[in-house]
Amino acid sequence: MSTPTVDRPAVGPQVADLASVTRGDVEEFLYTEAELLDDWDLDSWITMYTEDCRYVIPCNDTPEGDPSRDLVLIDDNRLRLSCRVDRLNSRRAHREYPHSATSHQVTNVRVRPVDGDELPVVAEFVVWRFRGERHTVYSGRYHYRLRVVDGHLKIASKRCTLRMGSLRQVSDVAIIL
Repeated sequence: MSTPTVDRPAVGPQVADLASVTRGDVEEFLYTEAELLDDWDLDSWITMYTEDCRYVIPCNDTPEGDPSRDLVLIDDNRLRLSCRVDRLNSRRAHREYPHSATSHQVTNVRVRPVDGDELPVVAEFVVWRFRGERHTVYSGRYHYRLRVVDGHLKIASKRCTLRMGSLRQVSDVAIIL
């Protein structure tokens, strides 16, 4: 069962249109996303996404995999992403209750030319997850498509391409990369 939608203030810098978006705006936006995830403020984090968003993590042995024909670790639309947030916020997420400590590090942000009504962005990431006496490191590349909605950047799609040698290392993606 989904929790009721609560109106929250928009997250990230205010922008007029994609042509006026600077790399600094994009970096601030991505760093804000990382901070919200590390703070487990998933209710604010989900507001960074458009209503028709897509969140994909392909298997690391098929990084260019298409969810319509290839096995992927995660392929969420807005509804599934909202359900993931609800579950992670509850005690039902046994692997994440109590929550892991995470550190999302975003680097090498590259803004590509505007493509229609979207701004493609590529960035490298390392996410550290600490749980009990164990730690796991996820590394890879983010591929974003950003849009301006009501004067704020929003994530239309996010693809997390892992750069890891073994599926065993990523078999437990219980956190949000």
